[in-house]
Amino acid sequence: MNWWKRLKANPLARIGAVVLIVFYSLVILANFISPYDPLAAQKNGALLPPTQIYWQDQAGQFIGPHVYPTIQGAVDLETGDRKLIVDYTAPSKINFFSGGHLFNTTGEGKLNLLGTDDQGRDEFTRLLHGGRISLFIGIIGTSISFAIGCTVGGISGYFSGWVDTILMRMVEVLMSVPYIYLLVALAAILPDTLPNDRRFLLIVVIVSFVQWASLARVIRGQVLSLKEEEYVTAARATGAGPFRIILRHLLPQTASYVIISATLTIPNFIIAESVLSLIGLGIQQPDPSWGNMLSLATNASVIVLQPWLIWSPAVLIILTVLSFNLLGDGLRDALDPKSLRR
Repeated sequence: MNWWKRLKANPLARIGAVVLIVFYSLVILANFISPYDPLAAQKNGALLPPTQIYWQDQAGQFIGPHVYPTIQGAVDLETGDRKLIVDYTAPSKINFFSGGHLFNTTGEGKLNLLGTDDQGRDEFTRLLHGGRISLFIGIIGTSISFAIGCTVGGISGYFSGWVDTILMRMVEVLMSVPYIYLLVALAAILPDTLPNDRRFLLIVVIVSFVQWASLARVIRGQVLSLKEEEYVTAARATGAGPFRIILRHLLPQTASYVIISATLTIPNFIIAESVLSLIGLGIQQPDPSWGNMLSLATNASVIVLQPWLIWSPAVLIILTVLSFNLLGDGLRDALDPKSLRR
């Protein structure tokens, strides 16, 4: 467990791990944390700013944390701003751990922590539910691509000869295709009427299809150097078949590299999903993902007047990718013997 001690001693890796634990915990507990439906629109509640929390009523008397019902008024034609209409006669108290949620409000007032989007849907709630897609697509996709890459690389390295030649030429062809263009081309053929659950699955398959090739080449090289080791020769002598040797003896020896590489690959899936959703080829509205929530950035007025709608998903994507990279670097330093000798 020396690697674990070395990992814990790395402050940047700890920060990355903590951020990821917090993010995954929040999206898993999304239904508990927020009382709102991510698809439900508030009446006259489009593009509301983050809700202001009050502690005193209009007479100056302390009544605890509360909000007031707020709707959008008419647009100022000179500035483009929307005037807020706040009903100060109907305070809505904020209750914690109420109604099966972390917080809730009594009355008509809504607590929109990050405001509402252009359809009047709570931005904070959509970030939580959208994170389920954006975060778990990386884990699922990496699992699929690494299963393919390890299998192909292990078979290619162990059998060598014509098997190695065919598999490696296939890998080289796949690696020669521009990554982002292949993604866009494959995603574009998906029909617009395809349900988002199937679209999610197909995006995972598409991204996994273009991600496994580079891993297969590395695993092949490692298996080539390992297959003449004494424990492999002993396994052959006991009558173990090729696939048993590959799965039980060779691939486990590459686990350190696979773990490190997987941690550094997950952000690629998150970015790919975000890009596809941003350009309209990924998860479709009204279902949220961090990528399609960024699509509001195509509206210049939103960037200027409601920047929180852009910054919140953008910052979450950046922090997630950065945290995975920090954790991956920490795992590499903890598990890689070459790093330990430096």
